[in-house]
Amino acid sequence: MTKLGVIVGSTRKNSFSKQWADNIVSLYPEETEVEYLDIANLPLYNQDYDENSPQAYTDFREAVKRQDLILFVTPEHNRTMSAALKNALDVASRPWGESVWGGKPALVASHSISVLGGAMANKDVHKSLGFLNMKAVGQPEVILSNSPDLLKDGKAPQGTLDFLQTAVNAHLALL
Repeated sequence: MTKLGVIVGSTRKNSFSKQWADNIVSLYPEETEVEYLDIANLPLYNQDYDENSPQAYTDFREAVKRQDLILFVTPEHNRTMSAALKNALDVASRPWGESVWGGKPALVASHSISVLGGAMANKDVHKSLGFLNMKAVGQPEVILSNSPDLLKDGKAPQGTLDFLQTAVNAHLALL
């Protein structure tokens, strides 16, 4: 059974990121084991914690290790990924030489409430994933604009779901 770890870059309740994540997750094969990896309560990364990590760091790193695939869904905050997502990437990449991200296939979906769709956040996440030695889907790029208009009662329109299915297929092909 394939294990899919889902990291939602927004910590807001009922966020558009979570709604997009739910739509994308629904497109994976039924037998996929899905685990949402909570990043909201991770203390800010601090190298002083490398020798004696908070339990939240240890638990998060172990959760990432269990996954075969990772789905990142992030809003765009000030033209980059959310601080919570950046922190999660840092926490699980440390201590130096002990990153748990390496080799994991990743799919990045970004979105915004504007027409730009989180394009800059998407690129920044990809930059970090490259450094972390993750295999990330390059095409199709999942850059979703106008989230409030597209998501009706939390559901994406069929045409968008069809597009997202091509991204999920590309993600699965990286296994």
